[in-house]
Amino acid sequence: MKVYKSNKLTFKECCLLETKLQGNQPGTGRSGVSGLGGWLILVQIGLYATLIIALYELVVTMPVFSPETWNMITSKESEYYHYLWGPVIVYETAYGIILSAFCVFILIDFYARKAIVPKLMIIFYGGSLLLGIFDYILVMQIPLAREAEDGSTVQALIRAGFTSLIWIPYFLKSVRVKNTFVR
Repeated sequence: MKVYKSNKLTFKECCLLETKLQGNQPGTGRSGVSGLGGWLILVQIGLYATLIIALYELVVTMPVFSPETWNMITSKESEYYHYLWGPVIVYETAYGIILSAFCVFILIDFYARKAIVPKLMIIFYGGSLLLGIFDYILVMQIPLAREAEDGSTVQALIRAGFTSLIWIPYFLKSVRVKNTFVR
C-alpha cells in the first residue's frame, strides 16, 4: 500500500519554515528575528491610538476657533482673557495636525520597512515628550488653566517619559528592529 504525501504544507511546517527563514535573512547577511511581530505590535497599536486621539482632539478643539469663543479668550475686555490663550491654542492645534501627519508618515514607512523608521520613532517619542513639557509650561502660565489642572497632564507627561525610556532604547538596540527596517 502506497502512502501519498500531499503537496500542501501543514500549519506546523509553515511555522517551522518561517522560523528557519527568519533565522537567516537572505540578501541581508543578518541573522535573528525580523518582521512586524513581537514588540513591534505594541508600537503599531500605539501609533494608531496616537493618530486616533490626535484627530479626536483636533475635532474637539475646533469650536474654540468660533468667533464667539475666540473673542471671549483673546479679547482684552473679557474676564477670561490672557495674552497666551491665542498662542497656546494655535500651538496645540498645529501640534495636533503635525502629529497626525507624522503618525501617518511613520505608519507608511513602517509597513514599507524603511531603514529610517527607527530614527523616526526616536524623534516621535522624544519629540512628543519635549513638546508636551513645553506645552505644559506654557499652559501653566495662564491662571485659569492652572486652576483647572487636575493632575492628568502631569500623569500624561510621566507616561510619555516612561514610554520614551522604554521605546527609544528598544529602537536603538533591538535585533528585530535592525533586521526588519532595512529598505
